[in-house]
Amino acid sequence: MSQNAADVVHRSCNLCEAHCGVSVHVDRETQTVLTVKGDPDDALSRGYICPKAYGLKGLQEDPDRLRVPQIRENGSFRDASWEEALELVGRRLSEVRAEHGDNAVATYLGNPNAHDYAASIYLPAFQRALGTRWRFSATSVDQLPKMVSSCLMFGGALTIPVPDLDRTDFLLVLGANPLASNGSLMTAPDMPGRLRKLRERGGTLVVVDPRRSETAAIADQHLFLRPGTDAYLLFALVHVLFAEDLVQPGRLAEFTEGIDEVEALARTFSPDAVAGVTGVSADEIRELARQLAGADRAAVYGRIGTCTQAFGTLASWLVDVLNVLTGNLDREGGVLFPRPAHGPASDQPRRKGRFPFARWRSHVRELPEAFGELPVATLAEEIDSAGDERVRALVTVSGNPVLSTPNGARLEKALDSLEFMVSVDIYQNETTSLADVILPTTPPLERENYDMAFHGFSVHNHAKWSPPALPKAEGSRHIWEVLLEIAARVTGTTPEAIDELILGSLLGATVGSEKTACPEITEEQARVRLGNEMGPARLLDLMLRTGPHGDRFDDTSEGLSRAKLEASVHGVDLGPLAARLPTLLATESSRIELAPPPIVEDVARLTAELADAPADQLVLVGRRHLRSNNSWFHNLPALAKGKDRCTLQVHPEDARRLGLAEGGTARVRSRVGQVEAPVEVTDGVMRGVVSLPHGHGHSAAGARLRVAAEKPGVNSNLLTDEAGLDELSGNAVLNGIPVAVEAT
Repeated sequence: MSQNAADVVHRSCNLCEAHCGVSVHVDRETQTVLTVKGDPDDALSRGYICPKAYGLKGLQEDPDRLRVPQIRENGSFRDASWEEALELVGRRLSEVRAEHGDNAVATYLGNPNAHDYAASIYLPAFQRALGTRWRFSATSVDQLPKMVSSCLMFGGALTIPVPDLDRTDFLLVLGANPLASNGSLMTAPDMPGRLRKLRERGGTLVVVDPRRSETAAIADQHLFLRPGTDAYLLFALVHVLFAEDLVQPGRLAEFTEGIDEVEALARTFSPDAVAGVTGVSADEIRELARQLAGADRAAVYGRIGTCTQAFGTLASWLVDVLNVLTGNLDREGGVLFPRPAHGPASDQPRRKGRFPFARWRSHVRELPEAFGELPVATLAEEIDSAGDERVRALVTVSGNPVLSTPNGARLEKALDSLEFMVSVDIYQNETTSLADVILPTTPPLERENYDMAFHGFSVHNHAKWSPPALPKAEGSRHIWEVLLEIAARVTGTTPEAIDELILGSLLGATVGSEKTACPEITEEQARVRLGNEMGPARLLDLMLRTGPHGDRFDDTSEGLSRAKLEASVHGVDLGPLAARLPTLLATESSRIELAPPPIVEDVARLTAELADAPADQLVLVGRRHLRSNNSWFHNLPALAKGKDRCTLQVHPEDARRLGLAEGGTARVRSRVGQVEAPVEVTDGVMRGVVSLPHGHGHSAAGARLRVAAEKPGVNSNLLTDEAGLDELSGNAVLNGIPVAVEAT
């Protein structure tokens, strides 16, 4: 390789929510990746990367990654041309819709779509083209309770405050392990460095978790908490704030409703009343409340552990109730609302008081829709138990619900019974191996990207364009091209026509009229500046130009456009988070609704459970690992190497009682299934709790994941129960699963 053949491309790693800046070293003679390193000049991450970043190279080179469409024939897959595969997909989906109606086709979207800006832009149009209301996604096994509580309190599902991590003095973390996740609904590259700086400036880190996680291990204080009881603990903290006259909302009181009602609700949940249920002593609860109230700048942060439980929405709500009552919402060093460059130019909401919830319901259990989707916990029964109205065809996009949703065994059987299934995915995995057609897309390094979802959750306002490091392989297609092709074939139009509809809609909302960001710019003028090349880059350019930092189509200004962002190869620093309330509020009252009626009504369910004595029952929780993200990356040697991570963690006292030994095997049973896993005895889990990691179980006969199959592990979602839901949101309960454990 000559020196001139070497090239370095600066972009973001989009394999987790941190989106760290990376320098991808490429041999241009062979168009191969030499290495991936941290970019020391990146405006947000400053050179930090975690092991996952090297997975970009692994994904590019993985021989198991699909390069051409696959069609199932006689029980096995064969290579197919794009035209043959797309013709089959369009014809079969159209036939199912014509015979059984639009809702006979369902969709499932996996969370990799949130890491691809093109998918984020085109998936809504794709789903509208299919016409179905039977939409499912990873949202309802993840953050749906936070979206529900945020919508009720602030008026928007994604109006979610994040900790001002770089300026806070006191950070309380519940149900999260940011040293393993790199932050979640909190984009924060270099979490180890940020938490270290918190301590160096005299700050305090408190972690509440049933496990001594990696984050708990470095905390100033770690409190073990019985899984599923976060809402009780949080309510007890609220109780203490009122009882000891520690409530200080400050300026928030001017535009907050329901403080008195919250005080009345909290009276039941005294520290003494909840101590037995939570496993946290009354004295510890009181001291924690005093620390929180006494800190100059504090932030309460709850994540997936607070969502994936029976009271997920209440726990998510109470996190922000505490931030409001202590005056730490919308203030420096507390929790703030990011302002992404592609967002609306004005904080004044376009619509108010709209809570998209229960506009339709599932057939079998009549579970409510939320934000256009049904709970994924009902997907299997909508296929195998809904009679004539059942789902008969499914489209999955970058998802593996057999491993990531409740009762995976039932779902696997249900998927195998479908009349037709198509998967848009780069792998033949445990889910896509059941499809009739698999349509692969380009890997991350062959496509451009912009961190559309995660700029909206960043701990520091920031924008970055990621150019492709390698050219798109001959004959391959980007995800947006695949989605537009399917949508066009189902609706009898063209990809260009659908793209034009999206562009026209965005133009109408952003230029040419009094209430738009650019009233002085006509649609024709905007089109000239945006160019004629279809695709997501043109649409993003429109969003950036008309966004809060945009150039308003004046190329001579300092404002942002896609071209200017592309020229800033290390990203653009848009400044620290700043206060945005009350203007941002989109509730009907234009105020913070601290006690919204649906949440107040659900408190009765929490109160009723408090009256029951805690059961002497083992419960199961999951756990994360830095080298994976859900079921991703287990097929990449660099990330899968090392000792077996799929172990059942058991407390020493429980191990003695159950006759379990380190390195032995345990059988774990729940209402819906059982698995066997190697035992890891550790005091890092509290008594009465066992833990299995999420995303393993790579033993499906039809999957083509040779590295993952060498260490398949077990699927923890063979144990999770589709009947277990957070009743208010419909989110699945994945933590606190009652189980029985025995030695094999």
